[in-house]
Amino acid sequence: MISPIILILIGIAVGILTGVTGSSGVLIVVPALSLLGLSFQESVGSSLLVDVITTISVIIAYMKNKNVDVRLALLLGVGAVIGAQVGTRLALAVPETPLEAVFAVFAIVMAIRSFSRIKKREDKKVEDGGQVRTSPSLIRRVIGIPSLSFLVGIVTGTLGASGGIMFIAVMMILEPGLPIKRMIGTATLGMLLSAISGASAYIYTGVIDIYASIVIGIIALISGYFFAKLANKADPRYIYAFLGSIFVVTAMTEAIKILH
Repeated sequence: MISPIILILIGIAVGILTGVTGSSGVLIVVPALSLLGLSFQESVGSSLLVDVITTISVIIAYMKNKNVDVRLALLLGVGAVIGAQVGTRLALAVPETPLEAVFAVFAIVMAIRSFSRIKKREDKKVEDGGQVRTSPSLIRRVIGIPSLSFLVGIVTGTLGASGGIMFIAVMMILEPGLPIKRMIGTATLGMLLSAISGASAYIYTGVIDIYASIVIGIIALISGYFFAKLANKADPRYIYAFLGSIFVVTAMTEAIKILH
């Protein structure tokens, strides 16, 4: 059994990551649990269950500040839920390396996009970190968003990334005028749906460490709520900078995996 102290430290780190950026804890949970002796599949399944637990408090914090677009989150979730089921069935059949390579390139592109959106306060066209809103087309919302989120769901099922950062990337592409805080809150709700779908598949197959997931998840739930409250009050420029840094770390992590 893994030391509770180690699991608590992992949970705090996951709470910070999820609360501030709305991203999955996979970047912390999977490498950490793998190093502690769990198989890659067990680590992925455990990461998804952690996301299910953690995101609840983060969603509450963002909803209190009216930073969640529920309809948009449902559109993101529909594609991701289906994609996660497909991804779990392909996990053992499809090589991970090509997916990781594509994801690494994607992360680099989104890091550049995040850093480019750090605006000065003097820019009157930017409000709360977002651009001037334009009404998105029906086709872009109803077809484009679920289609891209379906791909996010496949990554959820195969690599354990519940899609928080990837959902933000989807919104940056298709909903560029949405304020960053609203993107994070909306992405977190979408992530909850995809995590439930993916975790259920791993629980069904028994490839998961329930104990580790619950301990990490509860700690991350508490710390995630605290850091989500801080993020709702933070300067959007700092959030973009932190988000861009996470994309860079993600790209580097995937590159290291591929090289080894």
